[in-house]
Amino acid sequence: MYAVTLIRFNVYKYKIKQREMKNLAMLLVFAFTAILSQAHTGNAFGRTVTNKIKVHGDLDKGITFFQGTWQEALKKADKENKLIFLDAYAEWCGPCKLMARNTFTDAQVGQYFNATFINFKMDMEKNADGPRLSKKYALTAYPTLYFIDKNEKVVHTSIGYQEPKDLIQLGKIAQKK
Repeated sequence: MYAVTLIRFNVYKYKIKQREMKNLAMLLVFAFTAILSQAHTGNAFGRTVTNKIKVHGDLDKGITFFQGTWQEALKKADKENKLIFLDAYAEWCGPCKLMARNTFTDAQVGQYFNATFINFKMDMEKNADGPRLSKKYALTAYPTLYFIDKNEKVVHTSIGYQEPKDLIQLGKIAQKK
């Protein structure tokens, strides 16, 4: 009799634990869903979340990128006797987005690059000239930063994320060549 009572008690205790675990799991799923929905609408933890990530900073203090075609940029470089700074990026590239947010928006970078180069950003996978230039310059990774003369000859190249001070140094090296 004692053994039967002990078995019933253990089964009852097991069913309670099983019910508690189901309730806890449902509570966790509900809480996680609520947090995700808040993050999606921009209210998670008091932060504002935007649905669009700027690929390149367009702030007044940073680099001003040329808004014409590649051919127009080449003509402008010839007319002003400047090199073209080409930011070869892809929309999905994480380091490209970081450079857009942290490096290209820097005031010192903008001041130096706007005065010294014709700045051109190109999504190498979407721009009409992207595939041709990718092949011509043997593009292997994103971001790749090119300094190009008016004849489309590469003067200097760098691959990967650059801090503001490092990008300015790259520009000075390219300018000396």
